Amino acid sequence: MSISSVTPPALDRNLALEVVRVTEASALAAAREAGRGDEKAADEAACGAMLRALNGLSLTGIIVNGEGEDPAQPLHTGETVGNGKGPNVDIVLTALEGVSICARGANNALSVVAMTERGAFLKVPQQAYMEKLVVGGDLPEGLIDLDLPPEENLSRIAEARGVAVRDLTISVLDRPRHGELIERLYAAGARVMLFDDGDVSGALAAGLPDSGIDAYMGSGGAAQGVLAAAGLKCLGARMQCRLLLRSDGDRLAARRAGIEQPERKFNIDDMVRGEVMFAATGITNGHVLKGARLLRGSKAISHSLVMRSLTGTIRYLRVQHDLIRSHLLP
Repeated sequence: MSISSVTPPALDRNLALEVVRVTEASALAAAREAGRGDEKAADEAACGAMLRALNGLSLTGIIVNGEGEDPAQPLHTGETVGNGKGPNVDIVLTALEGVSICARGANNALSVVAMTERGAFLKVPQQAYMEKLVVGGDLPEGLIDLDLPPEENLSRIAEARGVAVRDLTISVLDRPRHGELIERLYAAGARVMLFDDGDVSGALAAGLPDSGIDAYMGSGGAAQGVLAAAGLKCLGARMQCRLLLRSDGDRLAARRAGIEQPERKFNIDDMVRGEVMFAATGITNGHVLKGARLLRGSKAISHSLVMRSLTGTIRYLRVQHDLIRSHLLP
């Protein structure tokens, strides 16, 4: 048997705890800029810290959905990270989800990274939008459908859970484009939990059994959809997505990404094939995680979620950091 024919090993389980150090670094850097009203400073701090942390890992990683496509931007799509000594992985990430809410000191800012084996993430146009529908893994596959009106999806979820529609809580991004959806959810009797920002955190909340969120509905970034799918796969949740192509440029970008049927509906396994490792660290308090807290004496506390799809392991980590000794100060 030739060396080239040997199947590469699965991702080392210890890598998951290395990945969370990446989100801790970016979250703590962003937290130092939270509430200062400077979006650029917060974003640059998070991206710089995440890049340094990624380059300290024993892997060869390619960012397949990153912080834009400009090669001058840290963590851009296509950038290679890691020290080149470990497994070959693909990475999707957002160093700071919720730039504006971090700058305002508002809720639900997160730092998120997911890794899988090479070629396993769905490639999507960087600037495209996507319809998304998410429910927890306690509901059967095929229950929800983007082609159904929201009222019908609500009825199906309520019936499967043995409750009334008025007992359901749906998370939705607070955007003008969702005005009609929100009014229809209200009219149907459901509660609506509006997120100022945080497409990934809103979707994750619907997959976490103890979040109080029954479903996530609406549209958001396609790249954020893939990142959310990585976390939801670890949770065993249900997700259905479809690209929203608003122009000929969007359709061309979809073809360039290799998506020949842009109108098709994707599920989690379409978006993330094989094993995935996922880590998220709170920057400000939110529905998924508490935010980072800066203490006196160059100390800090972070709250993170670390998951692995192969085992379904979900770890919540509360970590106290010495920012000087751990080299987390710039």
